[in-house]
Amino acid sequence: MRETGLETTQTVQHDTYPERAPRRKRRGAMLFFALLWLILIAGGITGAKWYSDRIQEQVSADLERQTAGQIAAMQKDYDARMTWMENDYKEQLTQMESKIQTLNELLTFAKDNADSKTDNSNKLYTQLAEVKKQLNELKRNLDVLK
Repeated sequence: MRETGLETTQTVQHDTYPERAPRRKRRGAMLFFALLWLILIAGGITGAKWYSDRIQEQVSADLERQTAGQIAAMQKDYDARMTWMENDYKEQLTQMESKIQTLNELLTFAKDNADSKTDNSNKLYTQLAEVKKQLNELKRNLDVLK
């Protein structure tokens, strides 16, 4: 080959960063990181479970307290109504007994004064039977309420 007078010089450039050996995987750090996340997740789940149980107990206690109050109010109202009805039936029974007594007196008077031509005593006995029927019905109703 011919020489032209130009010299070619090859220059080898050296890397400014020396070549390193490949990094070793750090299994210990990854294992620690994974374990830490598992512990955090388990702690979160446990905390959520504990909190939901606590809230459920509070709600149950509040509901039980409210229900007991409502039942007590209903029982008080029921007792008041039963007392009122019992007193009302007793009053009605007393009135019916006085009516029956009056009718008995009237029947006795009519029987004593009746002659063979008039038969008013049958009407009075019919009325007395109706009043006794009502009295028995009121007594049954009172027994049912008790």
